[in-house]
Amino acid sequence: MKQVIQNLRSGETSVIEVPIPQPKPGEALVHNAFSLVSAGTERMIVEFAGKSLLGKARSRPDLAKQVIDKARREGLLTTLDAAFNRLDQPMPLGYSSAGTIVALGEQMGGYSIGQRVACSGGGYALHAEYVRVPFNLLTPLPEEVTPEQAAFTTLGAIALHGFRLTETGLGERVAVIGLGLLGLLAIQIVNAAGCHVLGIDLDASRVALAKELGANAVGRDDAESVSNGFTYGQGFDSVLICADTSSADPVELAGSIARDRARVVAVGAVGLQLPRRIYYEKELTFINSRSYGPGRYDPSYEEDGRDYPIGYVRWTEGRNLEAFVDLLAQGKVDVAPLISHHFSIDQAERAYQLISGDVDQAYLGVLLTYPQEASEGAELLSQEKDNRIESHPDIPAIPYSTGKKIDLIRLGVLGAGNFALAVMLPTINKISDIKLVGIASTSGTSAAHAAQRFGFQYACSQDDRILDDPEINTVAILTRHGLHAQQVIAGLKAGKNVFCEKPLAINREELDEIEKTMQTLAGEDALPALSVGFNRRFAPLAQKMRQFLDSRSEPLVAQYRINAGYLPLNHWTQDPNQGGGRIIGEGCHFIDFLTFLVGEAPIAVQAMGLPDMGRYREDNVILNFRFSDGSLGTLTYLANGDKSFPKERVEVFCAGSVLVLNDFRSLEAYRDGKRKVYHSRLHQDKGHEGEWKAFRDTLLNGAPLPISYEQIFGVTRATFAAVAALRYKGEVMV
Repeated sequence: MKQVIQNLRSGETSVIEVPIPQPKPGEALVHNAFSLVSAGTERMIVEFAGKSLLGKARSRPDLAKQVIDKARREGLLTTLDAAFNRLDQPMPLGYSSAGTIVALGEQMGGYSIGQRVACSGGGYALHAEYVRVPFNLLTPLPEEVTPEQAAFTTLGAIALHGFRLTETGLGERVAVIGLGLLGLLAIQIVNAAGCHVLGIDLDASRVALAKELGANAVGRDDAESVSNGFTYGQGFDSVLICADTSSADPVELAGSIARDRARVVAVGAVGLQLPRRIYYEKELTFINSRSYGPGRYDPSYEEDGRDYPIGYVRWTEGRNLEAFVDLLAQGKVDVAPLISHHFSIDQAERAYQLISGDVDQAYLGVLLTYPQEASEGAELLSQEKDNRIESHPDIPAIPYSTGKKIDLIRLGVLGAGNFALAVMLPTINKISDIKLVGIASTSGTSAAHAAQRFGFQYACSQDDRILDDPEINTVAILTRHGLHAQQVIAGLKAGKNVFCEKPLAINREELDEIEKTMQTLAGEDALPALSVGFNRRFAPLAQKMRQFLDSRSEPLVAQYRINAGYLPLNHWTQDPNQGGGRIIGEGCHFIDFLTFLVGEAPIAVQAMGLPDMGRYREDNVILNFRFSDGSLGTLTYLANGDKSFPKERVEVFCAGSVLVLNDFRSLEAYRDGKRKVYHSRLHQDKGHEGEWKAFRDTLLNGAPLPISYEQIFGVTRATFAAVAALRYKGEVMV
């Protein structure tokens, strides 16, 4: 299918072929008929992408500071790789569309295939032939509303939510500053609510169009004098700012024309330098409207489909979308006069040239249109040609020698998120004897980008395409944590060697199921190899650290401190079902490192933690591990520190020696009164390349497993024991 993406590094806006996305539970697959190009949000993205690196840094000093801080902590080369990778990732454009449902995931009661819907949300209602959209971001369309009209639904909900924030009642007077799409929708909503509205804009043609839509309207130069007469000298009860400008003039004008104790609501992106005197003297309330209502930016609402009780939140994001569609159905809002251009999806670049000012032509509502030869859902998703995008990169053949257990690692990858694109795939691409065959992601977009960038033969949106491919003998699982266990089991049962990024599982039941699967396959003499992404043990400085300990004859004490940084509670890692929480999802890395140093998994754990106070979720903890040889390991995992401080530090005391590993940038060794220091100055190597070389040697040369199954399963069980110890305040046996 075709989709519009923005390259933030090159500035290029393009239409590319990507696999059709797969609807997950709680989602529908929609064949778009129309999508609306945002002249505000999307234009800002395109303009940012078109800037030079210096221009990008100047326009986003907050991000530039983060890059500088990261370079100080992790090294220049590591930081540059991360920054360029982030810029190189394709950004799907669009957030308002309408079309027809062609397939449904589970838990989609109330919707049916063939139903017409409006779609909303960044990352969902994209400029693409097919989009997958969660339950609460879909709105059914009545017969009276066409998909062309419904493509305006998201923008209409934004205007509607802004109006609700004014708390304006019947008969009150409202000013709307800025008569672009948002403003012209807002004046119609205000009229429909039985209020008196005055529109204000710099553009005479926009003023004229507002009058055609039944509103009073005036140019900026006459705004204050006309407002005085319009309100009988009392001022407006509320002011909606729908302008898009860095100037603070709309905010100043709003203060001038508002009545005493009025409400001013900024819906558009405007300069926010409030003139204190007039806002103070009138005691004005200023509100920055946040998108299209309660639920926006809340993953539990948008992604998990959990609605807010209507008795407590009357107008949620979804209910605002429904209300705007009702206004369209009743003819109280007319979007036809707002449409200035139609472009087919093939001509999308022209639409962005238009809104970016590269074409000297007036515009207002710009719609993209899509071919309407849609297949039935089940048939559509089974068509390999639609879900497998072939990529034929011009890359040299990978040399390999004969006489190995398998002649070549033929790799399929599940997942193409940021970690895969930034870290894992660039690493794998450096390793010889690995042929990149196929890559899958649910959305399809990131998989298509990864296939083109790294040289996979094809991209797809279905895991089964990878698992059923007879050419693939090894699978790398790089998806979110909650999918790991089921994908590991599926990969092993398909006879594939499996590399699973940590964690292996997020609960004991999943881990037990993996173990049972491996026991069954081993009994059939068909057990493929399994490795987990505990990469830190393979870092060069970690290997050197272990060399110092190989000859130890007594227990050691290791202290590992992690300045993990704060993650909001709505981050997917904090979700018990998606991420498993931070101890299970990330803490396993550090428990494995202690295991690596000692040479065996821990047998018991004690835990203490700071109070969460509604801000944290079991991520400020001290974990004390006991090992069977008498060694002790302390893991201090903290989310309450400052990100500019280095993330990791390990100290080991053993048999008259001290080892100190500083954030994988330096290793200090103290022995016999002497100090020796090893550095990695420009590049922070945390062992990703080392772990893949070790896995390759296992598969091709019959070398020992990179990590023994005893340690893989022991470390994973230890994470579950650590969470239990934290909650039950006692020592828990692993």
